[in-house]
Amino acid sequence: MAEKGPVKKKNKPRRFYDYSLLFTVIFLSVFGLVMIYSASSYAAQLKFNDAAYFMMRQAKIALAGFVIMIVISKLDYHWYAKFAVFAYALSYVLMITVSLVGRKVNGKRRWLGVGSLSFQPTEFVKIALIVMLAVLIVQMGRNINTRNGVLLVIVTTLPIAGIVAANNLSSGIIIIGIAFVMLFVACKKKWPFFVCGLAGVGALAFAGPMAAVLEKLNILHDYQLGRILVWLEPEAYPSTGGYQVLQGLYAIGSGGLVGRGLGESIQKMGFVPEAQNDMIFSIICEELGLFGAVSVILIFLFMIYRFMLIADNAPDLFGALLVVGVMGHIAIQVILNIAVVTNTIPNTGITLPFISYGGTSVLFLMMEMGMVLSVSNQIKLEK
Repeated sequence: MAEKGPVKKKNKPRRFYDYSLLFTVIFLSVFGLVMIYSASSYAAQLKFNDAAYFMMRQAKIALAGFVIMIVISKLDYHWYAKFAVFAYALSYVLMITVSLVGRKVNGKRRWLGVGSLSFQPTEFVKIALIVMLAVLIVQMGRNINTRNGVLLVIVTTLPIAGIVAANNLSSGIIIIGIAFVMLFVACKKKWPFFVCGLAGVGALAFAGPMAAVLEKLNILHDYQLGRILVWLEPEAYPSTGGYQVLQGLYAIGSGGLVGRGLGESIQKMGFVPEAQNDMIFSIICEELGLFGAVSVILIFLFMIYRFMLIADNAPDLFGALLVVGVMGHIAIQVILNIAVVTNTIPNTGITLPFISYGGTSVLFLMMEMGMVLSVSNQIKLEK
C-alpha cells in the first residue's frame, strides 16, 4: 500500500479585530470613572457618607458591560438579524409599560425595575431600532432609493420615537437622528437630507416664536416652552430654569486653558446640580480646561473615525449599517450633550457617552460597541 502524504491543513483566513476601538472604549470608560468620582465626591459624601458611591456603582456596571461587550464581539453579527422583529416589538411593550407603571423620577416615568434593580427602556429601543432598520434596508435593496422605501423607514421609526419622546424628548430626538443617519448612508440622493439639515438650523434660529405657537396649539408642554425661553435668555431666570445653565457656563469659563486641576472644581460643590450626570462636561472644562475639553472631543472623533473604517470594510451591507447606526447614536449624543452644556441648544437632558453617570446608558453602549467589534471581527485580512 502506498503511504499517504501529510494532509495539508487549510489556512483559515486571518480576521481583523479593532483593538484601537477597544482601547478607546476602555480609556473613555476609565476616564469617565475618574471624572464621576471627581464631580460627585462632594455630593456623595454628604448624601451617602461615601465619596466613591457613584463611581463604584458605575464601575460595577461598566465592568459587567465590558464582559458582555467582549462576548458579543465574538459572535457572528448576522445572528442579531434573527431577533430584529422581536426586539422591535419588545421595545413597544417596554415603552408602553414604562408609561403606565414606570417609576417616577423628577415627574417623569422613565424607569422599569424591581427593588434596587432598574433600567431605562429607551436605551434598549435605540439598539433594537438600529438592528431593525439595518435588516429592513438590506431586505429592500435598491428600493430604499424609492419614495415608498424611505416612507417605510419613516413609518418604522416615528411611532416608537413618538412614544419615547412623550416622556423623554432627548431620546426621541436621538432615535430620529439614528434613522436619519442610516437613511443618509443608504440612499443615493443626498439633497433631501441637506434640506432637512438646513430646516433644522432654521428651526433653531426661530425657536422662540415657533415654540410659543406650538405651546398655544398644545403641542409643546409648558416646561418645554420654559426650557426654550431659558436657553434664549438664561440670565433672566438665574434662580429657576437658568440656574443649571449659568452654573455650567461659569464652570466652563473659569477653567481657562489648562483648568484648575483634577479634583479642584468649585462648581461641583453644590452649585452645578447632579454634576456627574448631564453636566459633567462642564466639570471637565473647569478642572482640565480647554486642553482637556478638546482632548475629549478628539477622542470621540477618533472613535467615529474607527466606526467609519469598520463600516467601509464591513463584509456586507447589514454589517455596515449596524456600525453606521451605532456611529450615528454616539455622534448625535456627544454633539447634543456638548451643545446643551455650552447652551448652544435648549437643555434636553442628554448624557455624555461612557463619561456621564448612568448604569443603563453605559451597559447598552457597551453592547453596541460589542456589535461594532463583531462586525470588525468578520473582516478578512488580505495576505
